[in-house]
Amino acid sequence: MAVAVRALRLPETARTPRVRLARSKADTEASLRLRYRVFVDEMGADIDDCAGGLETDAFDRHCQHLLVHDSASGELLASTRLLDGDVAQRLGGFYSESEFEMGAVLDRPGRFLELGRTCVASHARQGAVIAALWSGVGAFVREGNYSHLMGCASIDARDGSDRAHRLFAGLRGAELSDADARVVPRRVLPSPRGETCQYARPPLLKAYLRLGATVGGAPYWDENFHVADLFMHLQVANLCPRYARHFLHRPAATADRSPLAVP
Repeated sequence: MAVAVRALRLPETARTPRVRLARSKADTEASLRLRYRVFVDEMGADIDDCAGGLETDAFDRHCQHLLVHDSASGELLASTRLLDGDVAQRLGGFYSESEFEMGAVLDRPGRFLELGRTCVASHARQGAVIAALWSGVGAFVREGNYSHLMGCASIDARDGSDRAHRLFAGLRGAELSDADARVVPRRVLPSPRGETCQYARPPLLKAYLRLGATVGGAPYWDENFHVADLFMHLQVANLCPRYARHFLHRPAATADRSPLAVP
């Protein structure tokens, strides 16, 4: 199934770094190659089908791929893929449904967009690059009139499950989805070893929470990628006013003009 590609209308401030949708096979392969470097080379993911140094799966050809390039060199710095709810329905479900039972979420009215396989080159994990990526996602959400943005925030679990258990236990009430919109992981985390270390929240988790997204439930244990996945759900109507201007490019309800940046 071919996916129609459209231009994203981004404000001037979003053009450095440059954000756009993949327009060719070469564009998409650049994203898959970056994913290989991050997920396989860096994080040691155990994936069978990685021919030619590309990390891919059956969903990729049905998705739009959002790219962030260095405006001077053209180097690809970050990417993510976007799966429309209508397309997912024709495919038999979202990627997230392979990890979570999520009927309570999908029963809600409105259009859904799934964000997946988000990655940033190791030398480019600064606020400007991640802010540019979110600006592109926001443009896509606005132009597609989506009511729900969802995806997973992954927690590195190569050293065991203690980090994920502790980060999930540390979530505050407002950071968790309502009881009637919870998801259930299809594979639960191994029991923690009982370490009491404090862990910093991953950048993607912090970015989702700052936007007003909530965590849908307990983490899913992804053995192949050596991560624990937290299901994230942003109801666009609940978007944090502080970031409305930067995410959806509309005036915020407050005077705060701080850019969306993930330390």
